[in-house]
Amino acid sequence: MKRILIVEDELVIGEVQKDYLEAAGCAVEIATSGDVGLAKALAEDYDLLILDLMLPKVDGFEICRQIRARKNIPILMVSARKEDIDKIRGLGLGADDYMTKPFSVGELVARVKAHLARYDRLTGSGHAARAEEIRLRGIRIDKPSRKTYVNEAEVPLTSKEYDLLLFLALHPNRVFGKDELFEKIWGLDANGDTATVTVYISKLREKIEADPSKPQYIETIWGVGYRFNV
Repeated sequence: MKRILIVEDELVIGEVQKDYLEAAGCAVEIATSGDVGLAKALAEDYDLLILDLMLPKVDGFEICRQIRARKNIPILMVSARKEDIDKIRGLGLGADDYMTKPFSVGELVARVKAHLARYDRLTGSGHAARAEEIRLRGIRIDKPSRKTYVNEAEVPLTSKEYDLLLFLALHPNRVFGKDELFEKIWGLDANGDTATVTVYISKLREKIEADPSKPQYIETIWGVGYRFNV
């Protein structure tokens, strides 16, 4: 059974989310303040974190930053704030998804299931994950440990950065549009979320390219999408 932690200061909202997720077969806990949520997320083993942005004591951005420094679980950030800068900042800190309130609990459950299934698939099951290691020029991807090395130096990646790099590396020299990449990696309707892919491509380039302004691995095909060159 998958364990999920909801960090939400509005207990009524958290309880509704909990009920629906438990009906979907998950074990769910709720923390109503940022400091408690951060402590629980760091101390215990959860499979996914649902993280409100505006929280007492410690906000969602800081929780996301600290979790990403130590763990590689999917993080779904939710907020009533609609500004694009908040979404970009959250994704830049390592959140795997960002939902703007109000949203249907059914959609939340669908996104949670998609992230959990994709994480499971990319950590060892399925045909694409059978080879334990991928080597492409100076990049080495070790799938059992989900670790990435550039010129044999380990490069720390967030969960979705790793998923995106692995997908591109498994399909070298093929061009993918932003919508297609979002659907493949996040497993959700990509409409209106292409900025998510742009943010993650930029973060990946900062970590794996010698000169992110002149990428040698992840090439932009203007007006089409991205291609991983080998």
